[in-house]
Amino acid sequence: MDYQLSIENVHLSFGGVQALNGVSTGVKKGEIFSIIGPNGAGKTCLLNCINRFYRPQSGSIKFEGHEITGLSPHKIPKLGVARTFQNVELFSHMTVLDNIKLGAHIHLKSGFFSGGIYFGRCRNEEMHLRKHIENDIIDLLEIEQIRKSVVYSLPYGLQKRVELARALAMKPSILLLDEPATGMNLEETEDIARFILDINDQWGVTIVLIEHDMGVVMDISDRVCVLDFGVKIAEGPPEEIRHNPMVIKAYLGEKDLTLSRLG
Repeated sequence: MDYQLSIENVHLSFGGVQALNGVSTGVKKGEIFSIIGPNGAGKTCLLNCINRFYRPQSGSIKFEGHEITGLSPHKIPKLGVARTFQNVELFSHMTVLDNIKLGAHIHLKSGFFSGGIYFGRCRNEEMHLRKHIENDIIDLLEIEQIRKSVVYSLPYGLQKRVELARALAMKPSILLLDEPATGMNLEETEDIARFILDINDQWGVTIVLIEHDMGVVMDISDRVCVLDFGVKIAEGPPEEIRHNPMVIKAYLGEKDLTLSRLG
């Protein structure tokens, strides 16, 4: 099977701790693929290997057929891979719009001279960028009213939305989301789930999602991969995963309970 993102037999360890132990999986183009598991299962470590924050000791990671395991981290976004994080990683004293614009800098091609005096290609690029951000991204994520606000003045839920907007400014073909609903109330969680579906459906962006909210995972995922202590223990459609005995045991420690009690 052809995967947009292919992960084969990845091993990652820190000293004597085995964070990932022979993990193999694949993500199809255009799907929402969730990675779940108890705390410490290796979920974020796997994302960190994909965008090269970590380099696994062995194994292969291919994106659109190209091996990326040996690439420098700064080259990964240029391939079309964008990322958000568990904790908000924004420039808190900059405005929402300026934070979002930073996500698009990898695509700018104007040189130092034209950038310094702001003419020609530089000005055209800037205008095109602003149009894309203001007409598409800001509109999609419903943050028009805060576009000029300084980030630190915003509530946590809106900051998470701004971080998602910055990732979209990179024009990704695949988006890695690390617990996007963490710390949000019910209304904010429903909003972020709706935005993820819109990004996937309207823009055709593949989504790789780490999330502890099982309600979100089961509602929006096409397929789910389950890790436990660095080992993949299950993979399949949400309904199949919901009733998998190994998954239930990993989460709850009892075989006679179902994941429906998780959310």
